[in-house]
Amino acid sequence: MDTQRYKSINIYRRGRILYLTIARPEVLNAVDAALHTELAHVFTDANADPDSDVIVLTGAGRAFCAGGDIDWMQDAIDNPESFETTMVEAKSIIFSILDCDKPIIAKVNGPAVGLGATLALFCDIIFAAETSYLSDPHVSIGMVAGDGGAVIWPQLIGYARAKEYLLTGKRVPAPKAAEMGLINYSVPAESLDALVDEFADELVAGSTKAIRWSKVTINIGLKQFAHAMMDVGLAYEALTNIGADHQQRVREYRDKSLVKR
Repeated sequence: MDTQRYKSINIYRRGRILYLTIARPEVLNAVDAALHTELAHVFTDANADPDSDVIVLTGAGRAFCAGGDIDWMQDAIDNPESFETTMVEAKSIIFSILDCDKPIIAKVNGPAVGLGATLALFCDIIFAAETSYLSDPHVSIGMVAGDGGAVIWPQLIGYARAKEYLLTGKRVPAPKAAEMGLINYSVPAESLDALVDEFADELVAGSTKAIRWSKVTINIGLKQFAHAMMDVGLAYEALTNIGADHQQRVREYRDKSLVKR
C-alpha cells in the first residue's frame, strides 16, 4: 500500500492490523476536497493491501470526524459544477467500504458528525468513547443527507428513529447510541484504544477467509439498499447545494466561525 499517496490520512500497522487515522485535528478532522478524494480511494487500497487482515478507522485529536469542512461547502456553492466530482467520490467512499472484505472497526474517539457519522456507521464494528456522540445534521445546513446517512441510519435503528434524527440533526450520545443499536459499544474514553486493539486482535486470530466471506454475505442486502438509494440521495443533495436556504445557513455558520476566531 502506497502510504505516501495520503496526506490527510495517517496509515500505520500493528502486525496484520492496518490503522487509518483521519488527520486534520486542527479542524476536528472536517472533510475538505483533498480528504474527500483520499477517502474515495483509501478503503480500496487497504482492501488490496496484502499485509493486513483487519482495518481500524479513527480520527486524530479530539474528534472522529466533524463532517464537511465549511469552507469546502462554500466552494461547492460558488462552483456548483464541482459537486459532480463530490457525488462520484461519495459513491466510491460508501461502496468501497461495503466492498472491502476485510472487517473495518470504527474507533470513535470524539464527535462523529455528518459524513463522519456515515463513515463510522458503515464500518462493521463500532466502538465509541462514552463521551462522544454521533449526529447527521445535514438538515441543519439545508442539505439532504445523500452521502449515505439516509441509507445506513434506518438499517441500524429502524425508520421511525432514523427519521427523528435525520430530520432534526439531533445528537445521539454514545451510551444511547449503543443502547439503541446504532453502534456496538460505548466504552470509557481511557479504555477505547485497548478495547479496540483487543477486538482487532481477536479478529486477526480468527479464520480469515470465513470472517471476510461472512462480511461479504451479510453486506449483500446493505449494498442493494445503497445501490437503490445513493443516486437519488446525492441528486437531492446536489439540488439543495444550489438552494438559497443552504447558502444562507452556510453564510451564517461561516460568519459565526469568523467571530470566534
